[in-house]
Amino acid sequence: MRIAPDLRTVTWRKSSYSGGTSAECVEVSDGLPGVVPVRDSKNPAGGVLLLGSAAWSAFVAAAGRELV
Repeated sequence: MRIAPDLRTVTWRKSSYSGGTSAECVEVSDGLPGVVPVRDSKNPAGGVLLLGSAAWSAFVAAAGRELV
């Protein structure tokens, strides 16, 4: 059984593509072994999606590819 990480003290960051000021962005937190928390910047008190590191890497790679 896995125990969910304590997210009360993590530091959140937005994509550099948002300019750091846009309210319409996702935020992620680094530094948790094996998991990447993701949340909606418009609703920081809302839910958090926990993605495995491999799933997050695959998502970022796919999002960075140009659509043809």
